[in-house]
Amino acid sequence: MTIEEIVKQLGLKSLTKYDGNATVSGVFASDLLSDVMANSEEENFWITLQKHPNTIAVATLKDLAGIILVNNRKPDEETLEKAKEEGVAIFSTTMFTFEICGKLYDLLREL
Repeated sequence: MTIEEIVKQLGLKSLTKYDGNATVSGVFASDLLSDVMANSEEENFWITLQKHPNTIAVATLKDLAGIILVNNRKPDEETLEKAKEEGVAIFSTTMFTFEICGKLYDLLREL
């Protein structure tokens, strides 16, 4: 499924530019950066409440499809600037982690 399809179906708010045709192969939900580094996979969406610049480094290292911030969290300017420099897509949702994970599971399990 493409990022654009997911953004439209779930009403995600884009905080950075993104490639709408990029593929999302799965989802990884965690607030521990070390957990994401050890267990996420390329083209995963990362669901988190972490909004600091180190998340961009992890997303870049793992070649993630993007970051979805839950609970209507917004990153600071330093994080947004780093995301723009590295080409990391960041989205925000008012949903809690459990809800967005369930919705993404329903969308992606059909693939």
